[in-house]
Amino acid sequence: MEKKEIIGILKQVSEGNLTVDEALLQFKTAPFEDLGFAKIDNHRSLRQGIAEVIYGAGKTPQQIAEIAASMLANGQKTVLITRLNKESAEFVSIKIPLQYYETGNIGIAGELPEPDGYGKIVIATGGTSDIPVAEEAALTAMALGNGIIRLYDIGVAGIHRLLEHADDIMSARVIIAVAGMEGALPSVIGGLADCPVIAVPTSVGYGASFGGLAALLSMLNSCASGVSVVNIDNGFGAGYLASMINHIGAE
Repeated sequence: MEKKEIIGILKQVSEGNLTVDEALLQFKTAPFEDLGFAKIDNHRSLRQGIAEVIYGAGKTPQQIAEIAASMLANGQKTVLITRLNKESAEFVSIKIPLQYYETGNIGIAGELPEPDGYGKIVIATGGTSDIPVAEEAALTAMALGNGIIRLYDIGVAGIHRLLEHADDIMSARVIIAVAGMEGALPSVIGGLADCPVIAVPTSVGYGASFGGLAALLSMLNSCASGVSVVNIDNGFGAGYLASMINHIGAE
């Protein structure tokens, strides 16, 4: 939406020809920016509360750089890029300022916001091998304005490691539990916490884990109440959902 269109809508509101709600609807349904290879939804944060995120896998480094640059130029202060490999990150960082986090394959262009959520998001992993998915969740949550606590390698094979952090678990606003193998961690955490638990199955495990399917089914069949499940290795989806929950009531 161009400046003159925005001014025109605001003028109609001031003259009483358009209600505030009607004006807000027009802003929410404003056109996207067409780059030819991508149509950028610059008004998504107005409609959904969270701006558009770039999924880096399958895009060329040039495409990622152009999309991110356009978002920044249109006023988006934080641009989150998921599934960004090191080679693409090196190219993009030449074009725009970029912080790259290799463990989580995450790039953040622009400013990392101060936490403005209601409480803390705890990100827990069963093992060290689950950390890349957990970091995708953690960095997503941070980019969306949340304070986080990392509790890594506290799986059920050594349950005392988890119980050592009972205070963090019981005081969290939301918990993201990331695990492969048999995927038992979310059920155990769900039995300790009074907040929503988002379970993330990972593809970590031996042959019968079927690339994370065994963990996914275990989590879907959890006997602990309040456990929801996202897709295999979907740290981004978990971080996004946790942020939405953590911002309920924050305003």
